[in-house]
Amino acid sequence: MQAVILAGGEGQRVRPLTHSQPKVMIPVANRPILDYVIESVEKCGINDIIVVAGYRKEQVIRYLNSLDTGVSVVVQKKQLGVFDALRCAKDLIKGDFLLIPGDNYIDSESLSRLKAERNAMLTAEHPYPSNYGVVSVSGGMVKGISEKPALAESMTVSTGCFSLTPDIFDYPATCMIPDIMTDMAKNGRPIRAVPANRWHDAIYAWDLLKMNRMALEMVKPSISGNVSKSASITGHVSIGSGTVISPYAVVSGDVVIGENSYIGPHTCIMPGTSIGSRVRVEPFTYVENAILMDDSSVGSHCRITDSVIAKGAKLGSNVAVEPSYSAVEVDGHFFKAFFGSVVGDNTTVAPFTVLKHCVIGNSSAVENGRIIEGFLPDGSIVR
Repeated sequence: MQAVILAGGEGQRVRPLTHSQPKVMIPVANRPILDYVIESVEKCGINDIIVVAGYRKEQVIRYLNSLDTGVSVVVQKKQLGVFDALRCAKDLIKGDFLLIPGDNYIDSESLSRLKAERNAMLTAEHPYPSNYGVVSVSGGMVKGISEKPALAESMTVSTGCFSLTPDIFDYPATCMIPDIMTDMAKNGRPIRAVPANRWHDAIYAWDLLKMNRMALEMVKPSISGNVSKSASITGHVSIGSGTVISPYAVVSGDVVIGENSYIGPHTCIMPGTSIGSRVRVEPFTYVENAILMDDSSVGSHCRITDSVIAKGAKLGSNVAVEPSYSAVEVDGHFFKAFFGSVVGDNTTVAPFTVLKHCVIGNSSAVENGRIIEGFLPDGSIVR
């Protein structure tokens, strides 16, 4: 059996994080999302893998070339939907195969159960089903899919993972996968609904925090850096080579810290946190349930929780994040979710700033003593 992994989309709803990288390459627990997908596919016994790249394809191809596993790559020149992406891989498909989104976190056990079925769909229960294809299931069989309905009739959604046969290519190129599945179910070609075990899709940037926590649960404890004797390291913690954990710092897992980073004295790094490589966290700062990507920095006496801090972002001293469950406007649409802040690539936040349930775009600058709420587009300057 083969696996086709779709890695061609931008992930527009995850902006600003996908401005410089495709969604599949966003790091959670310091590894690209795509890395977890490939790992799960291999663990379920599939070694013939085809990856469909598209948006910023050079990053995906460079990453795949760095792997020990041989992976075939095809390119979707224009992002015209899932079925179009799948058809790009048609000439390499030899028989039955799994179709898997490359930007979801999915465990190998779920894929193994999906692999055991012929013509099947991996389903999951989700609190916000209208963001997905809502699946009608009866007796374990799919009866139909309603794509992103305004009013969902059930909480069961399609994960985008399918077990398929090559005759799916008999459908016209203009078809959509949900329509194909519904047509098959209604015309005597049963589609089995296989419930997922562990699955998560980051629709918006703040959704990455849950995916990060799921990935951190699988991190193997490993300490390669320079850890002070007076520092406290507890739980599942991975610390990369060249990283300094200063005196009286507290690191409480699940936590992963990359290479050549600096954790200052009396700093608290609490569960659910991923810190990339070449990151600086200055003294007396508290970080919990957060992603700090490569080359970012956080000044002293900060409190950073429930937040995603992107590559190269710099937060000054005494910056405080105030998470809340409230609405935020992104690109003219309102969403209600619990999170603290999302700070884009190479953005600077000056000291004594409060970030309240906000998304700040890439290459922005916030001056001292401001309270930031809502959405700021790329290149914003707040004086």
